[in-house]
Amino acid sequence: MMGIPLSVLDLAPVRRGSNASEAFAESIDLSRHVEALGYQRHWFAEHHAMPGIASAAPAVLIARIAAATSTIRVGSGGVMLPNHAPLAIAEQFGTLEALFPGRIDLGIGRAPGTDPLTASALGRDDPTTGDGLPAMLDELYGFFRGNFGEDHAYHGIRAVPALGHEPPIWLLGSSGYSAKVAGRRGLPFAFAHHFSPANTLPALELYRKTFSPSAVLSQPEAMIGVIAIVAETDAEARRLALPSALAFLRVRQGKREPYPTIEEAETYPWAPEERAFAEKWLAQNIVGGPASVREQLEKLLDATRADELMVLCVVPDAEARKRSYTLLRELYG
Repeated sequence: MMGIPLSVLDLAPVRRGSNASEAFAESIDLSRHVEALGYQRHWFAEHHAMPGIASAAPAVLIARIAAATSTIRVGSGGVMLPNHAPLAIAEQFGTLEALFPGRIDLGIGRAPGTDPLTASALGRDDPTTGDGLPAMLDELYGFFRGNFGEDHAYHGIRAVPALGHEPPIWLLGSSGYSAKVAGRRGLPFAFAHHFSPANTLPALELYRKTFSPSAVLSQPEAMIGVIAIVAETDAEARRLALPSALAFLRVRQGKREPYPTIEEAETYPWAPEERAFAEKWLAQNIVGGPASVREQLEKLLDATRADELMVLCVVPDAEARKRSYTLLRELYG
């Protein structure tokens, strides 16, 4: 584990009894905290129509977080490209890069980040496929670089301030599709291990196998996203993680509610099949005291050979969340 960069994935969680303003204030505080600890990035994921998640507009959050910090890279993990016109994304992230030169990342995904009805309201023609991703990527790069061919419909568009202010672009994925696109285009790749642990090793192998050097990268660069919750003891970490298990259970059940509190999770009347789901969720994520977490992460990093670790720690208590990131950083000496 020594030497691998650590980064933060943030959903701006809205726990029951709280609101979006409080969630954003906690994210600002968290970013200053992890910046002081030496974390490399703070990314926000795009989700829509979810009462427990306030990160519906990553570009807006990125601007606020970057203004509140000075060294940590801030970005999207990710912006769901088919939800938006590539020109709009280029303008937004060109603006961010011009405001905060050298500190912005543009992570791109192809999933809707929501249910089909909400995806339709966002303007997605077909929220079930991502086959248009390569063409949309070409369009995005075209606006950043001004290199549309003379016969292209957008040749005459000058994307201000995108042109000349291109941030690093990462491709995100939870399957082999995005891994192959990232590899063939020589882009850095971030795999959502916390979404799809069974696909992690095959996707990373495919990315490295299909990788072609580019002007961006000479060799593969792979990040993995994990859920990691660290406390002083295994028992305390489990107590802090239980609300996340309940939140994921409710998503699976199609329920849209604020993020559960620790007390809510502890008093929830778990049915046997729900308890089994929670136990499986706890087992497949990184949850425990420092010694346990070190062992779990070393196994994962040995298997994946990841170049960077992006950690999602959705603990409803903001101070416990900060403490978890502190303990994780301390594992690196």
